[in-house]
Amino acid sequence: MEIWNKLEEVERTYKEIESRMSDPGVASNPSEMQVLGKKHVELEPLMEAFDEYRKNAREADESRQLIAGETDGEIRALAREELERLDALLPEIERRIHALLLPRDRDDDKNVVIEIRGGTGGEEAALFAADLFRMYARYAEIRNWRAEVLDVSETGIGGYREIAFRIEASGAYSKFKYESGVHRVQRVPVTEASGRVHTSAATVAVLPEAEDVDVEIRPEDLKIDTYRAGGAGGQHVNMTDSAVRITHLPTGVVVTCQDERSQIKNRARAMQFLRTKLYDVESRKQRDAMAAERKWQVGSGDRSERIRTYNFPQNRVTDHRIGLTLHKLDQVMEGDLGELIDALSMADRAERMKDFAS
Repeated sequence: MEIWNKLEEVERTYKEIESRMSDPGVASNPSEMQVLGKKHVELEPLMEAFDEYRKNAREADESRQLIAGETDGEIRALAREELERLDALLPEIERRIHALLLPRDRDDDKNVVIEIRGGTGGEEAALFAADLFRMYARYAEIRNWRAEVLDVSETGIGGYREIAFRIEASGAYSKFKYESGVHRVQRVPVTEASGRVHTSAATVAVLPEAEDVDVEIRPEDLKIDTYRAGGAGGQHVNMTDSAVRITHLPTGVVVTCQDERSQIKNRARAMQFLRTKLYDVESRKQRDAMAAERKWQVGSGDRSERIRTYNFPQNRVTDHRIGLTLHKLDQVMEGDLGELIDALSMADRAERMKDFAS
């Protein structure tokens, strides 16, 4: 009963939003209309499901009345057939309503910053970190999402000790947020002459990009250094002090950016990166508090947790959180992550629905 009371409350809010949007005074205010329009779009699928449920529930009641009061056997048989269909349909709509009532992650619509670091395994781990970057960049490219490198530390043979990059797209965080954790690879290293399969790992951290209003940063809390960038940027990179390192003194968080030739552009990117890092610190505290109340969580973001194994000899990828194994590693490494991401999203939603119902 509590769920239906909640639905009626949401319906009142929805109708109030529609009323305000039709008000000429509000319609002439673009910023208010934008806020109301976004909320209207968010609530619309829930209201459509609620209307669908009530319509089918009324038809089920009418079928029951026909069965109870109709003397014509043929009509009663048709009514029973219709009631069976509706009795099967209504629980499906109810499950959809429950899912739509789940609180949305406030960060789902944000851009995302991803950090990848080579872990255990030396040079092979760095090469795997580069492979993971390429995999995520390909996934973004397939969707016409923009990806840009913020900072990178390369090794001599094309690997990355670490790389930070940004993906600009509405909803990017909702797709990448399940990627945080330790990714393990099993394959014959490029540097291994004997042909033995080795195991190494890389760590992925996924951060929702903060907006200016999310984090307040005081100038006096910053230590800003400039230096000459290194790496594969060409001679110009090493000719000027274009790279920027910013330290947030109260927290000790340090960010660097050297991908641009311009110190001004690198500084602006580094400030945005810092804002995202600080926002992540606060968000993680909240997520940890919520996670403590749950026995299991797909999207915990625990960066020490081994979440996935990539086995190249068997062309196999296994996500250990949900026990999903796919024998198409070659396609996954080319950016075909949809099946993995969808399965993780559905598993997380199912678990949250259990919590919601309890």
